[in-house]
Amino acid sequence: MVQRIKIAPQGPEFSRLVMGYWRLMEWGMTSGQLARFIEEHVELGITTVDHADIYGGYQCEAAFGNALRQVGHLRSEIQIVSKCGIATRAKAENKIGHYITERDYIIRSAENSLSNLATDYLDLLLIHRPDPLMDADDVASAFIQLHQSGKVRHFGVSNFTPAQFTLLQSRLPFTLATNQVEISPVHQPLLLDGTLDQLQQLRIRPMAWSCLGGGTLFNDAQYQPLRDELQIVAEELGAETIDQVVYAWIMRLPSLPLPIIGSGKIERVRSAVHSLSLEMDRQQWFRIRKAALGYDVP
Repeated sequence: MVQRIKIAPQGPEFSRLVMGYWRLMEWGMTSGQLARFIEEHVELGITTVDHADIYGGYQCEAAFGNALRQVGHLRSEIQIVSKCGIATRAKAENKIGHYITERDYIIRSAENSLSNLATDYLDLLLIHRPDPLMDADDVASAFIQLHQSGKVRHFGVSNFTPAQFTLLQSRLPFTLATNQVEISPVHQPLLLDGTLDQLQQLRIRPMAWSCLGGGTLFNDAQYQPLRDELQIVAEELGAETIDQVVYAWIMRLPSLPLPIIGSGKIERVRSAVHSLSLEMDRQQWFRIRKAALGYDVP
């Protein structure tokens, strides 16, 4: 059973593994099948779900909301995360993809997400990407209004640098709850650029997206040495799959990231839960790092 943990000093409390719905529209589920899938991962203890307004061409939240209506009793047991701040060409009015973090847009996006997700509050709202035109006071004003109205309980960011995180935090009367960032053996820049160090300093746990490299870890020829090493470590740890080893590798980081699972197959979700029992030592961790990068230490 997956445990829930507080991800920041002022909360919220999330499940140690997060169910990601980025590719929901690719899973081909009926509303009833999705409702059952939600029930199944909640039964495993994976109670936190990750969304964004733009996922699936702005369709994923509504599809999830339709399913959630069928199992409405679960709303009090799950924690819903969503993101805003990107305008894509999936909407006709956006002639070019761009970022947008204006106050009214953030509020409108959050309210749209509430309607689509069939809920009257979000547990966490994130700014999806850094915006070169972001006015921190404007974003803070939106966050404060959404918080005071009870529509959003906690706030955070995604893909922000430490400086961008600090800037927005300086304008808020409450603490940001997380920085959702890309972490995997095939994408390691954040391990040394200060992003995770800042979160560790603040005792804030990052959420880790694309843990498996968007699938490239499994099908890109350049990562064959990495796959080989992951399989060796899997055998040493008694893991069933290399996916489990990757999740354990990410959770071994001292900032204690929460991996986001992106599969719509409940068998793979159950498999990911086993990663919580794996105890990876330092040399195993660095062997995986070396296999991905091609070198050990400078």
